[in-house]
Amino acid sequence: PKKKLVVCTVKRNIIMYICSRAFAPIARTVVARAASRPAVASCALHTTSVRQDIDQAAKYIGAGAATVGVAGSGAGIGTVFGNLVIGYARNPGCKQQLFTYAILGFALSEAMGLFCLMMAFLMLFAF
Repeated sequence: PKKKLVVCTVKRNIIMYICSRAFAPIARTVVARAASRPAVASCALHTTSVRQDIDQAAKYIGAGAATVGVAGSGAGIGTVFGNLVIGYARNPGCKQQLFTYAILGFALSEAMGLFCLMMAFLMLFAF
């Protein structure tokens, strides 16, 4: 088994050497052509107007789906302040501590809504 492995390795090395010698001029030409061209960022992958319409529709659908999260943020803020009022009614002595927690809940809920809105705008205007 070892002898066969060594023979296969030698054959593979010989083939790799021959291929590298044969294809080296072609590889150098390809690399030289690529280096001579200016690097231009291109987003023009669309070929037809139908494809552009489909991409535009997908953008609008994705942005609309991302905007649904803003409604969840509004519901979360309403829940936070509704529970704040209930907490005030039950225990007026903890007013300051309850308000601190309510502001923290408001900020977290609002941040999630803003993240959803940001993703919607990214889908519309960045891609």
